[in-house]
Amino acid sequence: MKTDVQLKKDVETELDWDPEVESASIGVEVRNGIVTLAGHLHSYPEKLAAERAAQRVAGVKGVAVEIDVKLPGSSHRTDGDIAQAATDALRWNASIPYELIKVKVDGGWITLSGDVDWNYQRTNAETAVRSLIGVKGVINLIQLKQKVSPANVKTKIEAALQRAAHFDVKGIKVLVDHSTVTLEGKVHSLAEHRLVKNATWAAPGVLQVVDHLMIG
Repeated sequence: MKTDVQLKKDVETELDWDPEVESASIGVEVRNGIVTLAGHLHSYPEKLAAERAAQRVAGVKGVAVEIDVKLPGSSHRTDGDIAQAATDALRWNASIPYELIKVKVDGGWITLSGDVDWNYQRTNAETAVRSLIGVKGVINLIQLKQKVSPANVKTKIEAALQRAAHFDVKGIKVLVDHSTVTLEGKVHSLAEHRLVKNATWAAPGVLQVVDHLMIG
C-alpha cells in the first residue's frame, strides 16, 4: 500500500504528464489516501481534467477538488451570453431532448433541470455545456422519468455478461434505493467490472451507482 507521501508524488507526476492541465497552478495534499487539489485554473474543463488525473493514480481513495476557475479577460461572458450558448449547444445535439431541459446561469455557473427518459441524455446534456467559453461550473439537476427496479437492473447485468461469455452473476448483489443502485460482491476482472457497471447504468431510472464490487 502506498504512503500518503508516495501518493502525493504520483498525483503531482500525473498532473505534470497531462497536457490538459496547468499543473504549476495546482497544489496537492494527501491524507489517509484522500487527495485534495487546490489552486486556480482558467477553465472548467481543465478543472475536470485535473480531477480525472488524480483519480487515475492507483491507491487514491478519493479526490476533493478545491480549485477555483478564474477566467482570463478574453473568456469573460455575461450570464445571458452563456445561457444562449448553452441552449444552442443542447439544441444542436441530436442525442439530447433539449425541449425538456431548462437552463439557468448565475455567475458563470450553469444549472440544468428537467426530466428525461435516459441517463445518457442527462450526462450528454452536461457534457454539451461544460466546455463553453465563460462557464465556471455545471450543476446537473436533471431527473429521470422512469423508476428503477432491482429485477430490471439484474436482468441488464445478466444479459451483458452473457453476451461477453462471462455469465456469472451469483456473486453480485444489487441493492436499489429510489434511483441509486449499490453493487456488492465479486467479479473476476476489470473487464467484467466495467461490463457490470455499464449494464447498471443502462437500466432505466438509474441516477447514481455506488460501486462496492471487489475484483478477484
